[in-house]
Amino acid sequence: PADVLVPGEEWPELERAECLARGAALKWASGVFCRPENLERLGHYRKRESQRTTSINSRLKSVVQSYLEGVDWGLGQLREARTELREASHSMHKARLECSQNAEAIVTLETLREISTNHCQLLAAVSNLPRLYSVRNMVLETERLVESRRLLEAHARLMELERWQDEVLLQLRGCGGASRTTLSPEDDKLVQNYFSGVGRLVEALAKELWAVVSSGLTLSLQNPTPFVSAVRIVEREEALDQIFLEERRGVSGTHSRPMPPGRPRCWRERFFKVLEETVAARFRSASYLHTRGPGLAGHLSALQHSIMSDLATVRNLLEQCVPPHYQLTKAYLHACHRCLQTHLSQIIGWELQSGEIFAVLNWVLHIYNSSEMMGDPALSAYLDQDELGPLISQEGLEQLQNKYVQSVRKSVSEWMQKALEVELTDWQRDQEPDIDHEGCYHTSLPTIITQMLEENARVALMISESLRDQTIQMGLYEMENLLSRFRDAIVEFGKEHRKDPTANSKFYLHYLLACISNCIILKMSTESLHQQVGSRASVRFSRIPPGPLAALDRAVKKACRLVMDQLLLDLLPHLQELLSRTWLAQGDVIPKVCIVLEHHYELYSRVRSPCRQRLQEESQRLTVVEYVRALMQKKLICRSEEERQQLAQQMAQDAQQLREHFQSMEVDSTVNEMNPTALIPVLADLIKLKDPGLLTLEVSGLIAKYPDISEEHVSVLLDVRGDVPRDVRGTVLCLLEQSSPPLPPGYRPIFPDILVPPSSMPFCLPTAKCA
Repeated sequence: PADVLVPGEEWPELERAECLARGAALKWASGVFCRPENLERLGHYRKRESQRTTSINSRLKSVVQSYLEGVDWGLGQLREARTELREASHSMHKARLECSQNAEAIVTLETLREISTNHCQLLAAVSNLPRLYSVRNMVLETERLVESRRLLEAHARLMELERWQDEVLLQLRGCGGASRTTLSPEDDKLVQNYFSGVGRLVEALAKELWAVVSSGLTLSLQNPTPFVSAVRIVEREEALDQIFLEERRGVSGTHSRPMPPGRPRCWRERFFKVLEETVAARFRSASYLHTRGPGLAGHLSALQHSIMSDLATVRNLLEQCVPPHYQLTKAYLHACHRCLQTHLSQIIGWELQSGEIFAVLNWVLHIYNSSEMMGDPALSAYLDQDELGPLISQEGLEQLQNKYVQSVRKSVSEWMQKALEVELTDWQRDQEPDIDHEGCYHTSLPTIITQMLEENARVALMISESLRDQTIQMGLYEMENLLSRFRDAIVEFGKEHRKDPTANSKFYLHYLLACISNCIILKMSTESLHQQVGSRASVRFSRIPPGPLAALDRAVKKACRLVMDQLLLDLLPHLQELLSRTWLAQGDVIPKVCIVLEHHYELYSRVRSPCRQRLQEESQRLTVVEYVRALMQKKLICRSEEERQQLAQQMAQDAQQLREHFQSMEVDSTVNEMNPTALIPVLADLIKLKDPGLLTLEVSGLIAKYPDISEEHVSVLLDVRGDVPRDVRGTVLCLLEQSSPPLPPGYRPIFPDILVPPSSMPFCLPTAKCA
């Protein structure tokens, strides 16, 4: 080779390594002996390096020696392998020569094998000739047995025919020797054609067998023998399937025998499928048209009686006709449950009304699990709720309940609209509203609404508390919508009356009061519905939804406002005479006002509390507000001290008459600060004050009692006196600007409701008249 060195030539790597070693040694020596004191230890360093060199040389020699010994052993192994390879090649050559010499003998053996195969086939044909000749007759006889439902005899003949077929196939497979495991396509087709009647017999027998199984309930009441025969045949077939499967697997786990045609039949599994199909057939008869409306409840009731009757027949009769491991009652019960699940899912997909949804929910949640059906103690041993599962999933139940609530909502909305239309018609009647046992006005509206909502809640409670809660919530929101339309109707009723009071019902005020009583009844109904909500839903329904209550409050306020407007309209002819010189001379206006108030109070007594007290208080406040407003119009300006005293005395007299009248009407006026009539004497005291210089003190007391009084009101009062100097007026008005006391707790402002007429121009043109 090119890389082999010529003797005497050195390796380049060796030369490079030697250079590196010398350079490293020189570097080390220069670092060590750079100091004079280290030269004294030169002998020690030389001896140490000599020992290290000797050690390295000895290790190198040992490594090289080991390497050479390994190479020598490897060369010996290669020599031995070459010798053995030569011997094996020589043996293979000899075997090849011997095979070529025996090729002529193999051709002779092939001829012998064909003769042996033909002999085996002829032997099998001769041995099976009697059976083969009788196959057709036995097939015809077996068909007659099947048609006459002699099932056990027919099955015995069928088993014999199948045994003959299997033996023929095994003999044909065995004729080819140990190497023959399958038939040729021609032989297999020949056997299948000859025994084709066997396959038809299997199908015919299976058809009759499943017909018997499907009619097992009827046969058990008349003659259970055919059903017992069918079960025995099923068990025979199941045993045969097991035998053939074991033979196919073989003892050692290998496939030692092919499976006969049509095996395994799994007739036991098919038995239970036919049983379930029989149960399902009972549900297919239900159609969409025949089960709508009341027919759905009848259909579910018929299903209940049919299922329980069938279960009783299975448990008491059919269970005795089958082996114990069949657990026929449990299988039939599970089949019924699965078929019911499918059937109910079909029913739920229909467009159901509320009554139909109620029938389904009641049947699923209560009847199905009651003692009348699956809760029967006799069936408890066959039930496994975890395995069965619910008839309708929880999600399906929630969707069905929501569908029920929406259907009821639609019905409730329609009935509420009809009730409101009847209410509007009642308002136009020429007679006063009905009076209840408490002497209060009312109409049919709250009774209809209350009964409808309570009936829906009662019906929903028959299903579950959660459905009752959803129904109540739905009813409250529908009531909110009704009250919104009810308030709009009240507003329209008031507009029509204001357009032409004589053309509308003379019982306008009576029906407004009836509306207020109706709202109070509806509020009590709302609170009653809320109380029906169970403690389980206390988190969701911890308080009444604000919508209905707010709508009730708006409707009541609007009706009360219209009642006060009607009172003002009746008082207006008398209020126009107040605080005039005619009133000052005659003083007969307040008795007329009291007569109008008394008439209204009699009608207010027909309103339920607390709105009765509210109307009385509002009427009292309205009277005082209009009285003071008449004073603010400055129809009477005092010209002398005598007129001021007379005006103040008449105002005090009017206040006393109003107070006595309100007390006689049982209006609560015990607290003067909260009683509006107390305002009139206070204003009278300010008018009758003789010394104008004390007006500042008097106005301070007025501000303390009525902090909502404004500068405009005080300015008009000073104008009515007619004797207030400019400097005193300025002082009083300055006092009002500087003092703005807070409103005391519970104080209801009154002066913002008292409008002050716009003042005249503060200057005028210089005319002769002004001069």
